[in-house]
Amino acid sequence: MQQANAILRKPVSTHLAAAGLIGLSAMAAIQQAHAADWADNSIGYRYGTKFAEPYNTQDISKNIINFTHASGYKYGTNFLNVDLLMSDKKDSNAQEAYITYRHTLDIGKISGKDLSFGPARGVGFTAGFDWNTKNDPGYGSKKRMIVAGPTLMMDVPGFLNISLLALWESNQPVGISSRYSYDVHPMLTAAWGIPFGTSGFAFEGYVNYIAAKGKDEFGSPTSPELNFDGQIMYDVGTPMGLGKNTFRIGLEYQYWRNKFGNQSKVPGSFAKTPMIRAEYHF
Repeated sequence: MQQANAILRKPVSTHLAAAGLIGLSAMAAIQQAHAADWADNSIGYRYGTKFAEPYNTQDISKNIINFTHASGYKYGTNFLNVDLLMSDKKDSNAQEAYITYRHTLDIGKISGKDLSFGPARGVGFTAGFDWNTKNDPGYGSKKRMIVAGPTLMMDVPGFLNISLLALWESNQPVGISSRYSYDVHPMLTAAWGIPFGTSGFAFEGYVNYIAAKGKDEFGSPTSPELNFDGQIMYDVGTPMGLGKNTFRIGLEYQYWRNKFGNQSKVPGSFAKTPMIRAEYHF
């Protein structure tokens, strides 16, 4: 209840902006779904008390609301996620919006050829972007990033996509007069959603290994970072009579080493964060 009250105490303008961002994303996703062979939209909530931020020595609590859209059409798939992250006073009650979009073209479907081999059912090309803004007084991230590269789509129940992406990343935090671009750098990434038979349980998540990106905007060297985020989700919609996978709850864990490319000696650059999670799908 204290966490819920804290959310309600945020400025009205913040809530309007958040609602508008989710609303616009939802409308765009619904329009996209009309042209899709399949689509799934969800609104979710997660909460944890062990978040970390670079140069902050304290454990941070965050409430996170997200909208997620996934869809597929004749030649590929779309993925959109909008996170609204609300920190407690240990992170200056900061609020952050983070948007991720990925589009994967299935090269086999475009060419009309079977490109399956070994454990892979197909080959694709993925492109997209990350965008964020955060209002903390210490850094105030305004990340912009374009990604592109090949993807292997593995032959598993559910899905498992493994991609090698080039990242073109820039930022303009507090104290930087113009946008700063990091060195172009690679990321090896995997994303998955694998059901455990008909049990109602599923293992979902992603893992990113991101190479060092040269010097940061303040002239310090960056380090490779590893970000694993996995969750065990359970379909409670079916036993409640609400429909399969309509309502899901679960536990999530994030392991983030050298967060944002900060060196390991930087306080707050290493996070081990358990979370609770709930989702409504429509």
